[in-house]
Amino acid sequence: MINGLIKGSIILILIFAIALIAAFIYAYEEIKLDADKLINYKPEISSVILDRNGEQLAYVFKTRHRLYARYDELPGYLVEALVAVEDTRFFEHKGVNPDAIVRAIVTDIKAGKFVEGGSTLTQQLIKNKLLSNEKKLARKLKEAILALKIERELSKEQILERYLNEIFFGNGYYGIKTAAIGFFHKDLSELTLKESAILVGLPNAPSYLNPVKHYKRALARANSVLYRMKSIGWVTEQEYIRAIKETPQVYKTTLTQNIAPYIVDEVQRRFKGRLGDIRTGGYQIYTTVDMKQQKIAREALKYAHTKALKLYKESPAKTTLNAGIVSVESKTGDILAMVGGVDYKRSAFNRITQTVRQPGSAFKPFIYQTALDMGYNPATELTDLSRTFQYFKGDKRMIWSPKNYEGDFKGFIRLKEALVHSRNLATVNLVHDLGVSTIRKRLELLDVPHIPRDMSISLGNLGLSPLKMAQIFSVFANYGHMIEPRLVSKIVAKEGAVIYETRPKEIADFTYPAQAYLMTDILKDVVKRGTGKNAAVQGIELAGKTGTTNDNVDAWFCGYSPTIETIVWFGRDNNHRIGRRATGGALAAPAFAYYYRELIKLYPDTPRVFEKPDGVMSALYKGKTELYTETSPLPSDKPTATTMTIVNQEQNVEKREGFFDENYIVDSDDMDPDDENQTDREKKPVKIIQQESADLF
Repeated sequence: MINGLIKGSIILILIFAIALIAAFIYAYEEIKLDADKLINYKPEISSVILDRNGEQLAYVFKTRHRLYARYDELPGYLVEALVAVEDTRFFEHKGVNPDAIVRAIVTDIKAGKFVEGGSTLTQQLIKNKLLSNEKKLARKLKEAILALKIERELSKEQILERYLNEIFFGNGYYGIKTAAIGFFHKDLSELTLKESAILVGLPNAPSYLNPVKHYKRALARANSVLYRMKSIGWVTEQEYIRAIKETPQVYKTTLTQNIAPYIVDEVQRRFKGRLGDIRTGGYQIYTTVDMKQQKIAREALKYAHTKALKLYKESPAKTTLNAGIVSVESKTGDILAMVGGVDYKRSAFNRITQTVRQPGSAFKPFIYQTALDMGYNPATELTDLSRTFQYFKGDKRMIWSPKNYEGDFKGFIRLKEALVHSRNLATVNLVHDLGVSTIRKRLELLDVPHIPRDMSISLGNLGLSPLKMAQIFSVFANYGHMIEPRLVSKIVAKEGAVIYETRPKEIADFTYPAQAYLMTDILKDVVKRGTGKNAAVQGIELAGKTGTTNDNVDAWFCGYSPTIETIVWFGRDNNHRIGRRATGGALAAPAFAYYYRELIKLYPDTPRVFEKPDGVMSALYKGKTELYTETSPLPSDKPTATTMTIVNQEQNVEKREGFFDENYIVDSDDMDPDDENQTDREKKPVKIIQQESADLF
């Protein structure tokens, strides 16, 4: 019996020993894993988005706004203030302070509960990063073990660096650098002794002591920190008195400090899922934006939008009318300004990058450039007479009869005048002569999406975003060379290495510089005396084209100076009709003009005159000075295929089935935006139908 008891006891002891060893191993491994989180400290760090000059646009972060500070960035008096008030013997103990623990135990016994912790800075770091705030013996024991381990692995400076980057300082600020910039708008090196004392006093009660909401409390706490520093001899009497008298200015600052929300959203949208999460990597993201130009672009849009609301007697709070503007440096493709709407607070939707709208007559220059590159000259006469096209949808006979906005026709009109005054019939007849397939092939070189396969291409019946319009319009602004707009120039990692640089897509020599200049010269006249008169600015040459879609749904102005290209769009968010006289010249052009007026004030050295490239010549032709090139010589007196075209009121075409969709657009750009006597639409809209299958001609 005794032997049995002995054997049983031995078995129990062995089981207990094994369990104890297993528990120890488990605890050790758990502690090791926890310690690794601090030893290999990789917190989420906010990224900052900057403009081209290094001006801050916004901070972006996922859950916690934290800016990382290295130990060598910390002012000496800030470290001394922290150690003085939180853990005076920090540089002496090994992670646990026995004196503080004994003092805390005595206090707790007297109170009959846990009231004082006696934790060192190392233990506070562990509690904030790894453990809970629960005042239990088990937690305190684990905290002490971890503190001893951390102190063996890390230097005191490394522990302080982690502590000051991990701790919450209130107001949404994690880390001392975040708090310094947020509360005082200062970098750490610029902090005064008093400001440092305010900051190190916050972690114990960040909400109660928040200097934005409770300034006097924060000052009182800071003064007690200063008194502690004086009492142990870490500041002199004079330093103490000077700091006590100081009352620092505290700022109420939003966490993101976002001054360009459309830009910031677009950057995040473009890099979502790339480079990990850009909100947590501590990146410096350099955009191509110039905040000075961003400001005037925002003002320009607001000016024109307010003007439009007065015209239509609409309230800013209830209107559906919106707008967008984007400006691009012609040679580099750098987006200098981009405003995706008139009020970001009401709608964060970016109408420059996320919407697709019909450009209407703003698309005509691409058709006319094709003609110029095929040998037409600005003085070439085009047919401006009505014609009717017949086609079949199934067994049903359909008729399309395009018209000019005014309802008249000129007979014959010079190519330049047809584009300056946005004549629809001349354009339709030009497309007929060139062939839809010819124009399509040219546009495919520019990566234009959803190109119509029928005659509706004449009046811009396709969907494009304003940013895409900026891209393809660059062939005119950049002398025949297309360059894709770019928003981000480079991204720098927190270690200082450049990890991303953009290489914009380019299409060189879509046309020759001399040929592109012929178009620029025409578009200059659009601004001087055509549908774009409201875009003119004294003291700088500007070129551009208005665009207005059927029933005044969309209004555009696409134009450029010698160095900068700008696209302006107006329309309703519900895609309904804007209203009477809602043309590109009336709504969009004033924003364009405002932008360039302010631009030349902001940058007086902005180039003002277009440079004429080699190969462009001029001569008198029928009493007028006309430009010509080797590719586009002056017309001969001999009748051309265009001038010999006989136009009937009805011209039958080959029968084809399923030829068009029942959508339509009409261009009203030849309406004078300054003519107050014009009715909104005296003529019925002309239907232009989108093809489902092959080319019409």
